[in-house]
Amino acid sequence: MTVFAVSKELPEALQGLQPAPLWRFFGELSSIPRPSYKEQKVLDWLKLFAEERGLAWSQDAAGNLVMRRPGGGGGEAAPTVIIQGHIDMVTEKNADVQHDFEADGIRLVRRDGWVTADGTTLGADNGIGVCAALAVLDSPPSMPLPPLEALFTVDEEVGMTGALRLDPGLLTGRVMLNLDTEDWGDIFIGCAGGGDSALTLDLPLEPLAGAAGGWGARGFRLGGMLGGHSGLEIGEDRANALRLAARATAAGLAAAPGVRLLALSGGDKRNAIPREAGFQLAAPDAGALEAATAAVRAAADAFRLEYGALEMGLALTEEEVGSEARRAGLTPAAADRLLLLLLMLPHGVIKHSHTVPGLVGTSSNLASATIKRRTPESLTVELVTCTRSSLDRALEDVRQGIARLGRAAGATVHQDAAYPGWVPEPDAPVVHAAAAAIQGVTGKAPAVKAIHAGLECGIIGQKLPGVQSVSYGPTIRGAHSPDERVEVATVAPFYEATLALLRRLAQAA
Repeated sequence: MTVFAVSKELPEALQGLQPAPLWRFFGELSSIPRPSYKEQKVLDWLKLFAEERGLAWSQDAAGNLVMRRPGGGGGEAAPTVIIQGHIDMVTEKNADVQHDFEADGIRLVRRDGWVTADGTTLGADNGIGVCAALAVLDSPPSMPLPPLEALFTVDEEVGMTGALRLDPGLLTGRVMLNLDTEDWGDIFIGCAGGGDSALTLDLPLEPLAGAAGGWGARGFRLGGMLGGHSGLEIGEDRANALRLAARATAAGLAAAPGVRLLALSGGDKRNAIPREAGFQLAAPDAGALEAATAAVRAAADAFRLEYGALEMGLALTEEEVGSEARRAGLTPAAADRLLLLLLMLPHGVIKHSHTVPGLVGTSSNLASATIKRRTPESLTVELVTCTRSSLDRALEDVRQGIARLGRAAGATVHQDAAYPGWVPEPDAPVVHAAAAAIQGVTGKAPAVKAIHAGLECGIIGQKLPGVQSVSYGPTIRGAHSPDERVEVATVAPFYEATLALLRRLAQAA
């Protein structure tokens, strides 16, 4: 087995942090590229970790990996406990940052009590949870622990497909600790289900008469927005750059006769609120182009007023468009079809929960518009939405509406089967044990909650009948965006509580 050249040198940003084993493993993990679908380097690193410590491991066809450690310190006969996390990460970067997520490690920075990355996502989601599991597995044989199965899933960030394809025969445990939530001091016992929709539009282009001469064109980019996790932060009314780009485009097209849309794209990840989007407009003369430009600038000013102090970084930039790119534009009817979807597809909170105060019940994220193919005659654009709900029927009703709207606009619609939510079991013994362990560390009883984001607990729970699950983690903010950061002061108590919980479970022989 050839293992990627993992950096063993502890990054400066992590020096002196506790617990040292967890941060050491996080430094190593951060040096390994690990986008979704391309986790083989991390899997090889994990296998080497297991073999160096004499731990048995097995892997299913999807790539999910399980390591096994016998119980110790009096917990040898206790029921087996699963510790679970996912190894892939969202790969987002600021527009001015040069970074290849398939080849480069993450550059770590410590600032004001937080560990973050240099212009990219950090991967604390779910790297800190993964490394906490490794630190537990690496603890002395005398540590009071139950038998452990550490489950490392793949492709969580792209629809939880690793968990959906998990071979349940890998696991014997029926108690699971999911280490993938982001509010230290809270325990999560339920989550939303979700499903994606992909709408593909084939849009006709037509030559712009005299484009190489009289026609002018200008590119526009709206950026600097917060973005963020489309489950955790969808209720904060953050700006969606893709929606704003569509609104600005509509304003530009209406500003003068003959203005045409050349292209529009934005967003990147299904589970991230778009932070940046761009579009190009062409006009038959300088006056029309200036009118369109003025309308776009006015729209950007209106957006800044609309979002006020929430989106202080919202900015419009402009760029020239080459003569080749402005030879053909979307027909007016094609532009209308594209804008119809970008302006009318649901985005944001659709309904709050009536059973859990303050919890988003149903939402949808207008996630991306990607140009898949361009020929002289047509432009193929794929729009992706990510819909979540605590209620299966509500989820499917929204997805059916998306599909109907897409087909009405002439799009081809593809929807994979939705993944299930996680039904809360507040009286499960593991919930009480986790609450006692966290209170023992913090001195404060944790809040027991459900979460609007998707967790793998619901999917795994369907595959392992009778499993009791609980989820918790350190404080992470800005997940799925380059603002992602983990609060250093919460990592040590998170790990201490994990060990305390495992000690309690080791006594359940």
